[in-house]
Amino acid sequence: MASEGILLGMGNPLLDISAVVDEQFLKKYDIKLNNAILAEDKHLPMYDELASKQNVEYIAGGATQNSIKVAQWMLQIPGATSYIGSIGKDKFGEEMKKNSKSAGVNVNYYEDESTPTGTCAVCVVGGERSLIANLSAANCYKSDHLKQPENWSLVEKAKYIYIAGFFLTVSPESIQLVAAHAAANNKVFAMNLSAPFICEFFKDVQEQALPYVDYVFGNETEARTFSKVHGWETENVEEIAVRISQLPKASGTHKRITVITQGADPVVVAEDGKVKLFPVVLLPKEKLVDTNGAGDAFVGGFLSQLVQEKPIEDCVRAGCYAANVIIQRSGCTYPEKPDFS
Repeated sequence: MASEGILLGMGNPLLDISAVVDEQFLKKYDIKLNNAILAEDKHLPMYDELASKQNVEYIAGGATQNSIKVAQWMLQIPGATSYIGSIGKDKFGEEMKKNSKSAGVNVNYYEDESTPTGTCAVCVVGGERSLIANLSAANCYKSDHLKQPENWSLVEKAKYIYIAGFFLTVSPESIQLVAAHAAANNKVFAMNLSAPFICEFFKDVQEQALPYVDYVFGNETEARTFSKVHGWETENVEEIAVRISQLPKASGTHKRITVITQGADPVVVAEDGKVKLFPVVLLPKEKLVDTNGAGDAFVGGFLSQLVQEKPIEDCVRAGCYAANVIIQRSGCTYPEKPDFS
């Protein structure tokens, strides 16, 4: 059975400001669908414009926090999961605390007095989404907070630790501390490639973390970008997954397993130089509401079984189940109870 605090996530907590927009809106702010980027000055007016829309929704998000909440939902064991990140001392921050606690996650946020809580614009067109993150307070996380006994105790209690690649832009030092702890104590450490821009512009810090990573998650676009950045000259996702799994490792306790999702195409799992493909549950187009959080939900479902030491087939099946539930709803939200067996 999964125990209290068995799974810890660290990342950038963001309040999703989600609304359905049109192509004109995307053009106005120079946004591509199915992309995830950091906000530039030209994007800043967009947050108010989204907030003024009638169909706007506010959902506590951020990639890692989404995955942890989904894992918590799948586990249905109060306090099985913990989460660390930085928010502002404001109404969005209060909203975030309330939302995460009601999800059953044990959150230890660092609260920044001078910076507002981070937000993420979620622009939805025809069920597809584009994410523009304005990190604000999420960008203020420091390893000093992590080293405080009440926060480090969450690291010590956890047997599984998950961090999305987006956190590499904020506190690589915190990632190294946790990664080294995991390797030294035979714990399982998982990370996500998260977005093409992480593989491109944060290559150095990503490479410092990779030797410690036991499970690498990503999607086909991120995998291909990773391959290009490393000069591998292949776009074959299966081949890339194998090569990532064979990169050098800091500890020999766990082998590295690469898990790449490909939308409606099969999930690619590479371990021991071999690839397994797992078909996903296909959803009729008319049931698709919004793909926001699908990848995060997949990871959350996967981790919910991994922490129970279930075989990889069950982990992937749970990941596909969770993603399937989430894309039929607006934002990374879910019904009260899962019906996964």
